[in-house]
Amino acid sequence: MKTILLHLFLIYVLLIGCSSNISNRNIVTISGSDTMFELTSALAQEYMKEHPGISVQVEGGGTAAGIKSLIDGNIDICTASRNLKPYEAKALADYYGSLGLVFLIAKDALSIYSHPQNPVSNLTSEQLKKIFTSHITNWKEVGGVDTTIQTVIRNPNSGTYLYFKDHVLEGEEYAPNSIVIPQTKDIVKRVEENVNAIGYGGMGYTGNVTHIKIDGVEPTEQNVRNDNYPIIRYLHFFTTKYPTGEVKRFIDWVLSPAGQSVVRKTGFIPLWESKL
Repeated sequence: MKTILLHLFLIYVLLIGCSSNISNRNIVTISGSDTMFELTSALAQEYMKEHPGISVQVEGGGTAAGIKSLIDGNIDICTASRNLKPYEAKALADYYGSLGLVFLIAKDALSIYSHPQNPVSNLTSEQLKKIFTSHITNWKEVGGVDTTIQTVIRNPNSGTYLYFKDHVLEGEEYAPNSIVIPQTKDIVKRVEENVNAIGYGGMGYTGNVTHIKIDGVEPTEQNVRNDNYPIIRYLHFFTTKYPTGEVKRFIDWVLSPAGQSVVRKTGFIPLWESKL
């Protein structure tokens, strides 16, 4: 009797284990860029709608945190609004023996947000750099009213923070009195509430703010697609190895006309024109 019960118990454990494995194959875990959170969530929702029984779980936390989770093996896909830093690439190579794979999934422009009542509607690239490095501190220096500029920036864990620092500030430090806010949607909210504020984030984020022209160019889809707007970047998926199973099917779908249609609907720029 004890032998039969033991056999039944082992069969039960085996079935539970198999069931768990099957379940895990139907789950795709994603985390990383806060800029991409709404985009990736929209992609996940549409994919799950088209593929019943599949769960795509999306979290933010910032690009740096997502890359760490990927290296630690806690997620399938890291979303990133920048390329890997050398130390991140080294950590990935040391742990997995390769640099992993990168998939470009959308194009984005970093939009500069100001309050609708602020008369300044255009800045040069040099003026923008000087504002965010505190070399210009008053709006009257760029054609506005005589009042102190309040810069609003992302936190250092953000890929957008690093991208802006590298490509706009050219490696210089941010203004020391900048207000640090973790998520782009909250930067938009802060600028909405403060007529003297200026912030930045993905062009897909909307609100009651002005998207300032840079060097006379608006952050529009056409200007981004034609590379006329000066602050353009790609949005990425990173994996530790060549994806298989449901992870591959999800990435393939994101790059398909159906997935790229969702990219456009969320305010970002698809990699190519979609007829959907």
